[in-house]
Amino acid sequence: MGYPDQRFDVNLSILFTELPLLERPAAAAAAGFTAVELWWPWIETPTPPQAELDALKKALDDAGTQLVGLNFYAGQLPGPDRGALSVPGEESDRFRANIEVAADFAASVGCTALNALYGNRVEGADPQVQDALALENLVLAARAADRVGAILLVETLNKPESPLYPLVSAPAAIEVVDKVNAATGLGNAKFLLDLYHLSMNGEDLSQVIKAYAAKTGHVQIADNPGRGAPGTGDLPLERLLDELKDAGYAGWVGLEYKPGDRPSAESFDWLPASARAAG
Repeated sequence: MGYPDQRFDVNLSILFTELPLLERPAAAAAAGFTAVELWWPWIETPTPPQAELDALKKALDDAGTQLVGLNFYAGQLPGPDRGALSVPGEESDRFRANIEVAADFAASVGCTALNALYGNRVEGADPQVQDALALENLVLAARAADRVGAILLVETLNKPESPLYPLVSAPAAIEVVDKVNAATGLGNAKFLLDLYHLSMNGEDLSQVIKAYAAKTGHVQIADNPGRGAPGTGDLPLERLLDELKDAGYAGWVGLEYKPGDRPSAESFDWLPASARAAG
């Protein structure tokens, strides 16, 4: 049990950001990792030129890294936005324009998990209207994911850092997951269980794991406080990951933490080099 018993991947949108995007897969590989994940890398556009998509695929292939998770277009992230799919008007349109692009890219690199960030509440917009739009767009995304053999992820964020984001508890995200699955009949919508965000919300992490491991499609970790590497805060991450495994979760664990003042490559000292390559 413990960290060596997990399948870790590195989030290249928060780690190795001191490097250009196309150099990050090789940097992760040099640090011993064989799996990576990404937020949507083109924050300005949901539909980047094919040449840019091809270049990212080549960088992943050349490094020998497997992309195991990818966000759909989510607006300015990092930045003020927390997704686009529930934001009426232009942002919702951009999300829709991105659905097939993201799904096709995922298919081209063998990525089987697509994360759809819900989006913030908008001043002047009726929350019920936003939620109806969200369900409509999530159904489209779930069908696109299913077309390429992928799951659709719905993520809980934390209220202190994302005060306008409506999904700030595990049950809130699970309710959306259930609604999407009921609407599509596909069963491919899953919970993205981020232990850092849930801990920031003050949730009982062991209870969340017990209740929702079966509906969890992806896990992300960072320590708390600080969102740093495991061991920099107070979360018993090793024990919690063992609890997830005991509850039947056998998927990826994304390292979505800030490296602090040191280069990203030096932030993995908590994890033995022998445990970094995913089997």
